[in-house]
Amino acid sequence: MQVFGLKNCDTCRAAVRDLVAAGHAAVLVDLREAGLPDALRDQALAQFEDALINRRSTTWRGLDTAAQAADPVALLAAYPSVMKRPLIVAGGKLYLGWDKATKAALLG
Repeated sequence: MQVFGLKNCDTCRAAVRDLVAAGHAAVLVDLREAGLPDALRDQALAQFEDALINRRSTTWRGLDTAAQAADPVALLAAYPSVMKRPLIVAGGKLYLGWDKATKAALLG
């Protein structure tokens, strides 16, 4: 199980901690260091569409309007921390965020 996020993100660290405690082999993949694989990015954009971009993030608020209007693919490549986190890959399925629905699906 891969958890794509940021190593200094409290929510991402909590997701990994909870998943490991539940017996899953969860590994945090830091978006700033490793990036998001193109195929996974495309799959996540197809599944989550606009929700993949975190428009409440500090990174988003710091962008000018031209950058905010950019194509999501280019935006995620240039600013990986603008992605809503965590993006969890488990059993061929994608989960976005660490909310009650994701916890219920992955922790039981």
